[in-house]
Amino acid sequence: MKIIPLILMGCGGVGRQLLQHIVSCRSLHAKQGVHLRVVGVSDSKSLIIASDVKQKELDDNILAEVCRVKSDGSSLSKLTSLGESQVFSNSESRTKVLDIASILGKSTGLALVDCSASSETIGVLKEGVNLGCCVVLANKKPLTSTLEDYDKLVSNPRHIRHESTVGAGLPVISSINRIISSGDPIHRIVGSLSGTLGYVMSEVEDGKPLSQVVKSAKSSGYTEPDPRDDLSGMDVARKALILARLLGKRIDLGSIKIESLYPEEMGPNKMSVEEFLNGGVVKLDNNIEERVKKASLNGNVLRYVCVIEGARCDVGIQELPKNSALGRLRGSDNVLEIYSRCYSQQPLVIQGAGAGNDTTAAGVLADILDIRDLFP
Repeated sequence: MKIIPLILMGCGGVGRQLLQHIVSCRSLHAKQGVHLRVVGVSDSKSLIIASDVKQKELDDNILAEVCRVKSDGSSLSKLTSLGESQVFSNSESRTKVLDIASILGKSTGLALVDCSASSETIGVLKEGVNLGCCVVLANKKPLTSTLEDYDKLVSNPRHIRHESTVGAGLPVISSINRIISSGDPIHRIVGSLSGTLGYVMSEVEDGKPLSQVVKSAKSSGYTEPDPRDDLSGMDVARKALILARLLGKRIDLGSIKIESLYPEEMGPNKMSVEEFLNGGVVKLDNNIEERVKKASLNGNVLRYVCVIEGARCDVGIQELPKNSALGRLRGSDNVLEIYSRCYSQQPLVIQGAGAGNDTTAAGVLADILDIRDLFP
């Protein structure tokens, strides 16, 4: 039986779903000869670890309790049914995680699984790499930090997986890596990489006002609590940066031209969420409506995309042919077109659900299993 010890950092929607997937897939993984041994779980305030990380794990009952407590919005410190497990405060968490990494990293191996949305995990991940740990990421921030941080994290490519940082469970990173490894140079990538913005653009194409679409998307749970987190384009820019760096481009976020769907005077530091939704966003309707009409006259549609080509790395609204893969996009799917020597006339198209806790967590779980051969 292949044993993969892991520490999960981040117990939000994706992290909880991952724990539920791990528990529900026990019999499947047993048939595959694999056991995922969860030795620690942390949130932003606390860390819970097994009493003996060399031999024991957080059993499935404790993992279920972790999910219940976090679903209620509480900290891991509120856990009561711990058995012999221990809970540590945030100030102690980093030291404890690195202690476990030093014990397991170069002996049995250890996977550091980051499902947080924080940049505070970067230091631990880098130290973990030094200690021989594997890194599995859903969190985009470590890979979109400085080039120095990026270089350290990817210094041993066999020890890192980050498929879920771009397109949730879609095979984006693996497909690009396969093309690059084959010696087929990729010269252009165009992608709609935000389920929220994909939904918004296809709805305004149908003639609905942007303000109505944004409010509807928020009420349906498609957007972040503050829709401007989606409308700013920053999430797409981070995904674009990950892809650009994968292609070997030595750039940072400041190098990417990002088109926000709202002006600076409607930013979070100028307007509350309520003010934006009740009075701000309606002022954006006319401009988007005009752009939709202009695109239609040209036989095109508007999509919010990233474009990576040569020295160019842009994120924003583009006019695209109606009959292209991106032009046919409806709803919240992600679509990526990859152009290379072999895929020059007809691009490689990757399409599917590119968001959602369940889909993302499934992608993370697949990434963990993908490194099984690195464990004894």
